[in-house]
Amino acid sequence: MIGSSGTIGAAFCQLLEAHSDCGEVIGIHRQSTPSINYADVASIADSANDLASQGPFQLIINTIGVLHGEHFGPEKRLEDLNPDSLSTLININTIGPALTIKSFSKLLDSQRSVMVTLSAKVGSIEDNRLGGWYSYRASKAALNMIIKTAAIELARTKPNAAIIAMHPGTVQSRLSKPFGGETKGRLAQEAASDMLNILLNLEASDSGSFLSYSGEKLPW
Repeated sequence: MIGSSGTIGAAFCQLLEAHSDCGEVIGIHRQSTPSINYADVASIADSANDLASQGPFQLIINTIGVLHGEHFGPEKRLEDLNPDSLSTLININTIGPALTIKSFSKLLDSQRSVMVTLSAKVGSIEDNRLGGWYSYRASKAALNMIIKTAAIELARTKPNAAIIAMHPGTVQSRLSKPFGGETKGRLAQEAASDMLNILLNLEASDSGSFLSYSGEKLPW
């Protein structure tokens, strides 16, 4: 579990630890050992290397992502675009997960395995009807392209593994709090349960998909 200290990551860990088919759950985050920190890209490969001896892994979930910070939030108009916030979101929502896929896909069980990275429906170019949120949309759209492209390559090297992007919906979390998530969102445990039900029933043929927590295929 990558990002296990976050709201959704912690909920996934609890569900997996209670699941009868789960032998062990390993959670990593910025303060864990090994640690993973997208502000230090070297930590990504280092953590994968440290965990290699405990693999192969049948399920790898990455929940790390950012929408807003202390000094920036989603843009409402083009005039609000700022290179610093755009760079921050690209680094955390695209580059970090891309390098995570690069390093951690090597640890997937070649017999049967799934790697999922949380994306967002607003990263869908086709589904963009409202505009705004330039940096977040762009970072997730770029992430989706990384995942789709990696899935094509993985089909050649590990044909029994599936790599997908997943939209968790609005969840009551620190990420969604400034945007009404506490009232509009679902509990993290409920969201994680919905997503886990989908993940445990995926087939290799689902690799390269962009799925909602309900199992709906979303347009890229």
